[in-house]
Amino acid sequence: MLKIAIVLMLLATVVSLFSGLFFLVKDDGHGNRVVNALTVRVVLTAITVGLIAWGFYSGQLVSHVTW
Repeated sequence: MLKIAIVLMLLATVVSLFSGLFFLVKDDGHGNRVVNALTVRVVLTAITVGLIAWGFYSGQLVSHVTW
């Protein structure tokens, strides 16, 4: 369940990234939709990092790296 939430948050971050790009091209500097898209992207990224940290802390995510 946690892995699905992380993947959904990453997809939402990518959607926010492209919506910000669209607003940057279309708005011509008349509005704050680019700033709102950036704010949403930062919040989504912070939540994703928090989910990953929680996953490692709780043991739901483990690293199988041999080094």
